Amino acid sequence: MIQEDMRLHFRNAMASLAAAVNVITTDGPQGRCGITASAVCSVTDTPPTMLVCINQSSYVHDVLHGNRQVCINVLGSRGQELARLFAGMTGCSMEERFAHCAWQPGQLCVPVLTDAIATLEGTVCESKTVGSHSVIFVRIEHIALRDEGEGLIYFGRQFHSLARAAATCAAG
Repeated sequence: MIQEDMRLHFRNAMASLAAAVNVITTDGPQGRCGITASAVCSVTDTPPTMLVCINQSSYVHDVLHGNRQVCINVLGSRGQELARLFAGMTGCSMEERFAHCAWQPGQLCVPVLTDAIATLEGTVCESKTVGSHSVIFVRIEHIALRDEGEGLIYFGRQFHSLARAAATCAAG
């Protein structure tokens, strides 16, 4: 199979892989910025570690590495417009992206989205280059959870809401 065909088939296959939608944010000596990412995954709970895949050609890539402190903001169903903003789909500047919603400084002085369904703040502890991307490992140091709201996933090249399952009690 020709390399370009394989790349297209891979992208189409990945469109069939539902993924949570996150905005990765940072602030520090390299400046404040953020990016929408669905290539985010837990690695281990001992110690709590996440991975985030970022294209090396992205402006945010070098800023994340320079600042080393990040927040993984897990978006709820109302976060579709924010996801588009931080994905660069609207042409807004980084400053304009942050102006569209409420942020607060987190425990690590990184931007934390006030209405995220979960926020995980941490420090970049390792990075590996794989093709065009860096796989960035983040040691998590602070977590905040909200018990309400629906999730936001990306599937079939579109955003979708994901409702929490209703709690059921077994009659016994």
